[in-house]
Amino acid sequence: MKREFLGAICLALAASIWGGMYVVSKYVLDIVTPMSLLWIRYAISVVLLYALLAIASGKQPKGVRQRRPARDWLLLAWIGFVGYFGSISLQFIGTKLSDAHTGALITSATPAFVVVFARFILQESITGKKILSLILATAGVVTVIGLVPMEGTYFKGVLILVGAAVSWALLSVYVKVASNRFTSLEVTAHSMFFALLITTPVALPTLGGAIQALSDPAILAGVLYIALMATAAAFFLWNKGLELMSAGAGSLFLFFQPIVGSLLGWLCLDERLTANFFAGALLIAAGVLTATISERKQKTNA
Repeated sequence: MKREFLGAICLALAASIWGGMYVVSKYVLDIVTPMSLLWIRYAISVVLLYALLAIASGKQPKGVRQRRPARDWLLLAWIGFVGYFGSISLQFIGTKLSDAHTGALITSATPAFVVVFARFILQESITGKKILSLILATAGVVTVIGLVPMEGTYFKGVLILVGAAVSWALLSVYVKVASNRFTSLEVTAHSMFFALLITTPVALPTLGGAIQALSDPAILAGVLYIALMATAAAFFLWNKGLELMSAGAGSLFLFFQPIVGSLLGWLCLDERLTANFFAGALLIAAGVLTATISERKQKTNA
């Protein structure tokens, strides 16, 4: 199987899982505070990821394991801070100050920032097809979600959501850097561990009530889905996909997130889908397809 095709599958699955998380978290966040949910999802995910890491390490021949220089661990700590802690926290806060509609639109602008950061940090070229795919996918998201007028706290919320988009773009680029030094599983596990440490003092004041809420089977099921599927599995798939594709092209798969979220909202929450949804879905699919074809041609010509 071609590397770029496998990468496309991983990225599409990750973004789709995150799209489904909106339906689950909409219920869970009525009971559990955002920072407590962030801590719980990382705590559960870290246990699972390190168990998998221990199994993978045990299969390696003796003498293969090596000591990592401090700069490698600083890179993983930076990814944990800027992406898993910073971006997700800003997304929660910004969405609360505006709304989920606005949050989904603005955070889906991440690929635009990735293309810029990848140019300067990774020296990835900005090709005409990348620009075309970005325009198509962005037009699709705007068509699906629509533009919401900013009033009251919207302006502050929008600024925070822009920060979430920028910080996730930085994560995507630095994950690409880390993939040259670590496996995708190592990047995900270690970065998330650092994010858990950073989140702990912020989440402590409300953590007791959140843990008590887990006695509700529905809340527990929702938290387990968010922790195991939307965190451990999706973050691993995203990092693996970025390992196999360029950061600029790979980031475009984030556009699957609002599409899946809207579709599941229609199926599970009886939210109404309009013709704009289907038109936008076609534009997004065209954008992602253009990016994938461009990536394949670059790999072939390299």
